[in-house]
Amino acid sequence: MTASWPGRVAVAVETPRHTSVSGLLDYASEQPLAPGTLVRVPLGKRDVPGLVWEPGPEAEAAPPVLRPVTVALTALPPMGADWRALVAFAAAYYQRGLGELALAVLPPELRKLDDTQLARRLKKLAGAPPAAAAAPPPALPELSEEQAAALAVLGTPEGRAKPVLLHGVTGSGKTEVYLRAAADALARGEQALVLVPEINLTPQLEARFAERFPGRVLVSLHSALTPAQRLRHWLQAHLGQADLVLGTRLAVFASLPRLGLIVVDEEHDPSFKQQEGARYSARDLAVWRAHHAGVPVLLGSATPSLESWQRVQEGRYRRLPMLQRIGGGAMPRVRLVDMNLLPRGTQERVLAPQLLEAIEKRIAAGEQSLLLLNRRGYAPVLHCGACAWKSGCPHCSAWRVFHKLDRTLKCHHCGYSERVPRACPECGNLDIAPIGRGTEKLQEQLAALLPQARVARLDADTTRAAGSLQQQLAEVHAGEVDVLVGTQMLAKGHDFRRVTLVAAINADGALFSSDFRAPERLFALLMQAAGRAGRDAEQAARSEMWVQTWSPTHPLFAALRKHDYDSFAAAQLEERQAAGLPPFAHLALLRAEARTAEAATGFLHDAAALIDAATAGVTIYPPVPPFVAKLADVERMQMLLESPSRAALQRTLAGWLPQLNGLRGAHKGLLRWAVDIDPLAI
Repeated sequence: MTASWPGRVAVAVETPRHTSVSGLLDYASEQPLAPGTLVRVPLGKRDVPGLVWEPGPEAEAAPPVLRPVTVALTALPPMGADWRALVAFAAAYYQRGLGELALAVLPPELRKLDDTQLARRLKKLAGAPPAAAAAPPPALPELSEEQAAALAVLGTPEGRAKPVLLHGVTGSGKTEVYLRAAADALARGEQALVLVPEINLTPQLEARFAERFPGRVLVSLHSALTPAQRLRHWLQAHLGQADLVLGTRLAVFASLPRLGLIVVDEEHDPSFKQQEGARYSARDLAVWRAHHAGVPVLLGSATPSLESWQRVQEGRYRRLPMLQRIGGGAMPRVRLVDMNLLPRGTQERVLAPQLLEAIEKRIAAGEQSLLLLNRRGYAPVLHCGACAWKSGCPHCSAWRVFHKLDRTLKCHHCGYSERVPRACPECGNLDIAPIGRGTEKLQEQLAALLPQARVARLDADTTRAAGSLQQQLAEVHAGEVDVLVGTQMLAKGHDFRRVTLVAAINADGALFSSDFRAPERLFALLMQAAGRAGRDAEQAARSEMWVQTWSPTHPLFAALRKHDYDSFAAAQLEERQAAGLPPFAHLALLRAEARTAEAATGFLHDAAALIDAATAGVTIYPPVPPFVAKLADVERMQMLLESPSRAALQRTLAGWLPQLNGLRGAHKGLLRWAVDIDPLAI
């Protein structure tokens, strides 16, 4: 599409959504510029980046004198129509500025290059020799019946017509299905996009794909890349040189001119939801992008999100079950330890006697055990028994965690850290003690209980250094570790062949949370953790998942013992429907941050008054503080909007949010506000 008035181009720049009706600004250009061209334009006294876009409907009249485009980066091929459609949809749905989102998802290094520098980079990429096949592709493993059946469906028109949910238990071979589906796409001359929830999983999957497709250009896109690496990988994808793109949630916006397949691994994982800026769901955008482009999208999980599961029940998604492990191995036997039955005085033990005995037997047999405790550090808090002082964070409404290794108190929310005091800051008592248990303390206690064992720890504290995660995983795979302690990092995607026992040390924390999604997340975590045991078919028969709990009769554990996701999901969906919660309702959170809680609350009250809720078809709940109400000396409040109709909620937000900046002047303590569509944490 060309501009509707000669010499004029519509440009998306980083301005608030309400700047113009379409979110675009008009500029003059002496040369015709195709939509998707990267430019620099004057905005006020600044020169800012922008993208040429199709003009909005208000662009028909002859404009006044326009400021000219400063420079156009014509060396870079324009962003394609499918990419622009994805960005436009995401900006509209998540209520963000078009230019804000479009430029945020491009490599930051693009802003620093002029046309000459960019042309030099492109020439260098074009002149690079093709990737050489270092080794012939490995022999393909024999497919199971379920794998073959899934691939057969993916190759049919029906498999392309609607999203496919690959519901495969851990160890059932979902990755092999991804590899075969990608091979089919490459054989058609297309590109494949594979999304994973966390950076830690990217190198493992990347290695599998690199081994399967020697000679093919494989790039990764995630936040651990250097700016130069991210730009190079992005350019290879944009130019069509990369056949395979693997990445975390931001990779859903990769420019792929030959897109032929999208895979979302562990589609249930909350990491696919961006929590800052444009709070988009990469999984949901992947589904939209595939539908718009007419390509298949494959969502894989052993514990699908309840949103995806409900869409299967409604017939909107196609479910492909894979309920048998490769090699015919059994799922681990789940054993519950009722902590209420331990003798008085021993209930605070790190491990129940029967669990400790089971771990000792695994060590004697040369097998490995994983212990899951989703809390890093030594202890959640330090406490003074004399005056009841606790190690609170002075900048947040949260406790500072005690880290024994470096003798520090650290806030895991704002990062504030200081040395452990020699005595209580309030009363001078020298006897201050840790309360509770984190992975660091659990590792120490296990080393004392199992002096003959090699105990290692895997969490965010032990994997900060570059390459440390890969080194520690290599030690586990090499059999140099007997007992591995860690957080939820342990439960995701790892193929530990020697592990025959997994134990959840404190699984009760999320059972009675105020967040309605907490049971779903806990069940997924425990199911995923259980799947780390018995992945070697010869050991599967004696693999076990132990759960220490004070609530052994909870229905969640009954479903876990049977590895029965179907009944758990059915019960959860029944509760959600009765309560009018997602996926049977649609939510948005308006968050306000201010110097005082009163200022944030006042802004939200005034914002609510701008909506006629009865006419709009939405319910507006009173403002409440989030779980961490104060963060880095900023007070936070949130207000929930709910509607049974997604369209009604979107219409309300589109008309309401542009009015909110007008309220800023009446609330001097207000720092910022933001809206979160389809929030995950409430």
